[in-house]
Parts: sequence; structure tokens; C-alpha cells
Amino acid sequence: MGRPLTGPADGAATLSFWHATAGDDWAPRPALDGDSSCDVAVVGAGLTGLWTAYYLLRDDPNLRVVVLESEVAGFGASGRNGGWCSALFPASLGKLASLPGSSRAAALAQAAAMRDSVDEVGRVAAAEGIEAHFRKGGTVVVARTPAEESRARAAVADSAAWGLGDHLRWLPADEARQRLGATNVRGATYTPDCARIHPARLVRGLARVVVDAGATIHEQTRVTAIEGRRVRTDRGTVTAEVVVRATEGYTPGLAGERRTVVPVYSLVVATEPLPAAAWDMIGLADRETFSDHRHLIVYGQRTADDRLVFGGRGAPYHFGSRVRPDYDRVPRVFAHLRSTLQELFPVLADVRIEHAWGGPLGIPRDWCASVGLDRATGQAWAGGYVGDGVATTNLAGRTLRDLVLDHDTELTRLPWVNHRSRRWEPEPLRWLGANAGLRVVTLADAEERLTGRPSVLARLAAPLLGGH
Repeated sequence: MGRPLTGPADGAATLSFWHATAGDDWAPRPALDGDSSCDVAVVGAGLTGLWTAYYLLRDDPNLRVVVLESEVAGFGASGRNGGWCSALFPASLGKLASLPGSSRAAALAQAAAMRDSVDEVGRVAAAEGIEAHFRKGGTVVVARTPAEESRARAAVADSAAWGLGDHLRWLPADEARQRLGATNVRGATYTPDCARIHPARLVRGLARVVVDAGATIHEQTRVTAIEGRRVRTDRGTVTAEVVVRATEGYTPGLAGERRTVVPVYSLVVATEPLPAAAWDMIGLADRETFSDHRHLIVYGQRTADDRLVFGGRGAPYHFGSRVRPDYDRVPRVFAHLRSTLQELFPVLADVRIEHAWGGPLGIPRDWCASVGLDRATGQAWAGGYVGDGVATTNLAGRTLRDLVLDHDTELTRLPWVNHRSRRWEPEPLRWLGANAGLRVVTLADAEERLTGRPSVLARLAAPLLGGH
């Protein structure tokens, strides 16, 4: 069971299965010791912050880059997610095309940049000697009810209408079952644009590479506020020409950022290593990541040591956008994940769950991730990934490099650049809305099981849940 960091990284290895198997020394790097200055200060040593530092220093090794982290690099979602390095972006192509100044061509450019980002993560990991278990086997998402099949076929048709038929195709039942031997499979969607990774190995390896390139990472240094070009921490103030906020689900803990995103928890379990006979029945021979077309999101992968890692939403939003270590563990959700696994794969009826953990992800009000730089204030940001962050953070890091260094590139002209999501409602409206949305998607799945038709509840709630 994952637990919070209680001392100088003494508990980091127990935060998740990924942390326990990262093969790394979790001893914290030195904290900030008084006031200092630099060219670029990055708040948050997750993937967004580290990719930003990496690409800045690859472009200009003389830059003074300081990364500030309240715990240790990879403590948060970057080190304990589901391990999907995917071209998924939280906003649809239609929504991207409708953003101010955007177009159909711009939305398609964003999609292409996301696909390139998957490959770029693998390229950098190989070039830098980061053994992150990168394996690009794609994603299979099975349809197990008539309503799910209808939704899946509509997604394939929509992809084809955008000219992206090669990137999302329908698999008939027999072919789908060859990839994923779940129960009641009627067919599946398949995309090649995803790789399975070990997230903690990726983020910890990247941190080492960034330090070797010349960055300074101050861990155990809690940032309390970003005030223009000054970053205030519990150990001193850092002044920089540009300050990058890369705090994702922890953003509400910064002064003035309470309503920027809502932190929503996703929880995950990992089985014991499974025998070859079990995998013969489950599938995933190409190490595909997998899901199904239900409304309440679930996700899984086959690890390098043949465990099944399986996660999903379902934990409540906490009043006031609070983020606390004890929220990482919700026994009711862990039990539901186990029962869902057993229902999908009866061969796992007696399997032992060896690890269970969770953590917050960040959701902006319009469910559209963004990256940007305000030159007047020197403040830059990236985030709002809604759980689709592993590849998106890489795109964010390269885009922030270009913005900070004032390079006009194809990346800086993508539609998510300098997009501003409106703020979430004040409490108690935020709490009521977020948890009502969770309840709706749960009921929508139950409705579809009863009626066999697409959920009316889900259609009515789509605006609240990021649809349009």
C-alpha cells in the first residue's frame, strides 16, 4: 500500500509499485538554502518541469535553471500514474478547432504533435540511457455492451472524418479478443499511438539527466507563492527572468491558484507477477495498454515483469480542492478495482494484489490542457492534463523551451498555447459539481447495463464532464 513521504524520503519507495521498483536512491537532493537568482525557475520536479529544464539546457547549456520541489522528483502523478505514454489529449479535435484563433488544420497539427511526443519520449529515453520499459504496443479499448459498441464505432467514424482513420480503427470481436481476452467482448477500438512505460523510472532518470546537464534541483523545498518573477518558498525566495509553474494536481496549494484546477484522485492496483498460462488467456502479447468503453474511466497495462497494473477514477473530490496523503487510499475504490479486474478476467479470481496507491491529477474547468508564457509578468505554465499527461508533458517541455527562448516555431502556434481556461466555481459549488459528475458517470454505466442503450444521463451531463 502506498503511503506519504514522512521524513527525508524514507517512505518514497513505498508510495506505489512504480516507486518501489524504480531502482533508484530516493534520498532527497539539498533543499534551497536562502535567497537566490537564476534565469529560469521551475516549480515542480515532475515530468513537466523536468522536460522543460531538459530541453532548455539542451538548447542553451549556459542557462541557469533551478527546479524547486516540495518532496522529491517524481513524488506526484509523474511517478505513480498508469504508465500510458499516449497521444491522447483531454480536449477533442472539435474543441481544439473551436478555440479562439484555431482551425481544423491547427487541431490536426496538435494531434500530430501529440503522436510525435510519444516517439520523442522513447527517443530521449534511449538516447539518455533511461531504462523506462518503453514499449510501443498501442492501446486496445474493448466494447462489451451494445451501448459501448455504439460509442466505439462512433469514435472510429469521427476519427475517419478528421482524416485519421489510420490512427483509430475498429477491431471485430475475434481480432479484439486476440489482443485482450476480456469477457463479453463485442469488438474494440485500436490505436498504435501509445507506449507502455514505467513512469517512476522515466521521471527519476530524467531528473538525473537534467542535473548532469547543469540544472539545480532543490528538493524538500515547498513553494508557497509565485509573485511575478519571484518564487517564495519555506526556505527562501528565488528570483528569475521566467518562472514556470509545473504543479498540476498540486496547483491549488499555491496562493491565488485555488480555483485553477480541481485535483481529482485516480487510484491504481498492481497484481503479483502472473504466470504465462494466465497471460495466454488475458492477451496483451504486444504489451498494449488497455481500457474499455464504459463512462467511468479504467486503464491498465502489462508490466515488464508480467504484473497487471489496473487503475480508474471513482474517488471523491475533496472540499476546498484539498490534497492530502490519506486521500491516496480509498479501500472502497481499491475493492471495486479488484472486482472489476475479476469480472473482466475470471482467471484473476484468486490473484494477489501486492500494491495499491493513488494520487491527484489536475482538471481545468473546460477540460483543455494548456501551456503558455506571459512575457509581461515572466510567468509561464503548463498543465491541466486530466490524466493524459505522460506524452503531453513532453510536448509542454519543448513548447516552453521555445516560448522562453522566444523561438517562433510550429509548436508555439499550436491551439493549446496561451489558452486560458476559466476558473472553477467557488465552494460549495465546486464540490457539488465535481462529485455530481462522478455520480453521474457511475449511474450512466448502470443505466446502460439495464437498458442496453447509450446513457441519457451521460448525454445531459456532457457539458459538466468536458464534452460539448
